[in-house]
Amino acid sequence: MFDTATLPGNPGCYLFLDKEGAIIYIGKAKNLKKRVSSYFQKKDHDPKTRRLVAAIARISVMVTNTETEALLLENNLIKKHQPKYNIDLKDAKRYAYIELTREPFPRIGIARRMGAKGDATYFGPFVSAAERDSLIRIIKRIFLLRSCRKLPKRACLRHHMHTCSAPCIGEISEENYQKQVERAAEVLKGRAGELLVSLKEEMADYSARQEFEKSLALRNQITAISHLTERQNVERPKENDQDVIAYTISDDTVYLMVFSVEKGLLAGKQEYSFDNGEDFFEEFLVQYYADRTPPSELIVPAEVGEAMSEYLGERKGKAVQVTVPRIGEKKKLLELVEKNIEYAFLKNELKVKDLQASLDLVDLPEVIECFDISHLSGTAMVGSMVQFRNGVPDKKNYRRFKIKTVTGIDDFASIAEIVKRRYNRLIREDTALPDLIIIDGGKGQLSAADEILRELDLTIPVVAIAKREEEIFVVGETLPRRLDEKGMALRYVQEIRDEAHRFAISYNRLLRKKAAPGGDGKKRASKKK
Repeated sequence: MFDTATLPGNPGCYLFLDKEGAIIYIGKAKNLKKRVSSYFQKKDHDPKTRRLVAAIARISVMVTNTETEALLLENNLIKKHQPKYNIDLKDAKRYAYIELTREPFPRIGIARRMGAKGDATYFGPFVSAAERDSLIRIIKRIFLLRSCRKLPKRACLRHHMHTCSAPCIGEISEENYQKQVERAAEVLKGRAGELLVSLKEEMADYSARQEFEKSLALRNQITAISHLTERQNVERPKENDQDVIAYTISDDTVYLMVFSVEKGLLAGKQEYSFDNGEDFFEEFLVQYYADRTPPSELIVPAEVGEAMSEYLGERKGKAVQVTVPRIGEKKKLLELVEKNIEYAFLKNELKVKDLQASLDLVDLPEVIECFDISHLSGTAMVGSMVQFRNGVPDKKNYRRFKIKTVTGIDDFASIAEIVKRRYNRLIREDTALPDLIIIDGGKGQLSAADEILRELDLTIPVVAIAKREEEIFVVGETLPRRLDEKGMALRYVQEIRDEAHRFAISYNRLLRKKAAPGGDGKKRASKKK
């Protein structure tokens, strides 16, 4: 439809316009020719991108020297034109900041958004209004900072209540007031420990000079700051601030959450949801950090390009570390955010729906049963079955099996035995059958289970998950399916599989314990009289 051969191979921004001449999408590219061509050459676009391509009537490009410049330009153009198909963060929750103005006698207050650069210093954002209000109230009381919009000509009630130093009537010099502002900023930045050391030294000096009134005032500040620090303390305070960003995708919607961690303290979180599209993560990062300074470190689930790292560094004024953790504490932080995404957005019904879509199931898999085999070198051969109902374990319907008809190590025959025993019983008792069966294993275990279901004349969908590659085997399909590693469907199947595995191992251990000398399964030798 478009002659992309004439497009330059330089970095830059591309603008897609509709037939009315309106800009409907703005993107950046390291190579404009390759990137724009991909929209018209690929056949497996997501639904949002397909709608975008169908609406394109004209293409305009803007060349830059580097990909980083393209990122900066892309951000400015998106803010100016607000195209229809770029992700829109306007509907995201706005959390308030604590603001310290920059004027002769700075004011402390609450700001819904950051103002012009240089007008004030901002701390936050704060998710909890109660926590924010409590903190600002304590800061005002400790450091006696003003909160009035304009300096009045006479002292207000706050001065008489000893919660303001009354710069309006000259009760405090600009120099001393500024010192209190700097101390308040240190506390708000999470550096209370350093401030306490300094204040204790200053208090000792006043005491040595017998300026007991000033020494007492500092002692009261130290006590109040110490109490505040105790409320905010964590086990291992960190020197650097971090943003932890995770996302998951369901039904072509991206659910994304940002945790802001300041000096080891969770300072706030932001939640977003928007249509899935190509390069959505980098596009999100550009927009998110357009109006806020990046932290020293980003902990993210996927690698970002070198240009993005440079963009973040330019926004901060120094290098920003981008970490994709595999193990350890940072990985646990990422998993914590993922868990919060599930709680905040997805609930249990969404992962059930995502599994239905990923496996092309006719019915919603509300009830799922999963089977696993466990043994130790062929001994204590047992099977387990766990049931999940509407996304959560239904432990009263868990079942465990001693393998009765199989000798030696034969996982296929063992799976066949426990599947047959389970559904023979449900048929006899005229009990409701599950919507989906999952087998922990590969193609061989799946075939064994499917053969039994056919023998029982049951048409329950059955799949298997192989541990090594986390591939899903489906009856009738030669090759396994690779579900989205970040998607809810695979995570849900893994959750069910892991629970079946845990339940099987616990039963295996119980039987081996009973069989051991002195175990519950052997009678102890009676003592001689």
